[in-house]
Amino acid sequence: MRPDVALLDIGLPDVDGYELARRLRPKDATTPVLIAITGYGQADDRLRAQSAGFDYHFVKPVNVEGLLTLLSSLTGRGQASGADNGAT
Repeated sequence: MRPDVALLDIGLPDVDGYELARRLRPKDATTPVLIAITGYGQADDRLRAQSAGFDYHFVKPVNVEGLLTLLSSLTGRGQASGADNGAT
């Protein structure tokens, strides 16, 4: 199964979300769109997520309205990528 979008928690046991992101999407691939859902929200956390391949970064508690807006925009595949993209 190859999803179009994956919401991943960063703080997972054994294999963290950064490693899972690298495994799900090889370098230079554009799918799946990877969205970090995490308690880690500092600038260096966002940079680390971006370098692992995440397209978007949401800090818990997730702004559900912002997440739904993002997911809705992705259904048309007219996405603008950015590890933060104003998400909180």
